[in-house]
Amino acid sequence: FCVSYKQKKYRVRGLDELKEDLDSLSEWYKKSVQRVFLADGNALAMQTSDLIEMLDLLNDELPELKRVGVYGYAKDLREKTTEDLVTLKANKLGIVYLGLETGDDDLLRWIHKGVDSAENIEACSKIRSAGIPLSLTIILGLGGYPNTESHARKTAQVLNKIDPEYVGALTLMTPSGTQINDMVNSGEFVPMKPMDILKELRLLIKYFDLTNCIFRTNHASNYIALGGTLPYDKTRILSVLENAITTNIESSLRPSYSRKL
Repeated sequence: FCVSYKQKKYRVRGLDELKEDLDSLSEWYKKSVQRVFLADGNALAMQTSDLIEMLDLLNDELPELKRVGVYGYAKDLREKTTEDLVTLKANKLGIVYLGLETGDDDLLRWIHKGVDSAENIEACSKIRSAGIPLSLTIILGLGGYPNTESHARKTAQVLNKIDPEYVGALTLMTPSGTQINDMVNSGEFVPMKPMDILKELRLLIKYFDLTNCIFRTNHASNYIALGGTLPYDKTRILSVLENAITTNIESSLRPSYSRKL
């Protein structure tokens, strides 16, 4: 379902490699860096001690550093204690990005995510307990037409339990070389049309019961860019969506050529 890392084998870069990268920066530039993201894949899969060494190096080399961000995955977070995460936070780990995708366990199995909703909730709760901000992504249209209601409802239920600081919605893409693209070509899976994606998004937001969450749909895959803080902007966001759905003018949405990633 995802082609991002199909050509790459996971490995942990050594501290010496990171040091070389930092040494290549000018002293002027080092003094201007406030945020770092540890690319490319899931950095939380590293041993905590190794990750602390990397954070220590970044703090030593970048005097104005405020925040380090990483990707996370629920299975790897099983190996991290809350104390581990608190220590990482003290070393300026300031945000974890995690792909929730959906709250529907049937869909999670279908896309071979490798975890279920309970595991996602447990992992995310551990991050939140450590006081580290959490940014989750979900995928609109993931279940197609047969699952649109359950996908929206169950995803909102999981998000409401986690209550993260950030949620970003993406829209399903079906790039060549993926199983889902083969399913589209065979007619086994029918991608949802733009207006139906908006209806699913509207339903999702109606189900939201978040306390202080920045919600965005500004990813390039989406047909419409929305943003606000929930629950405060919920009525406004729903009004914009309702207007787009009611007018039913697809030319007002982001064109397909702009959604090619």
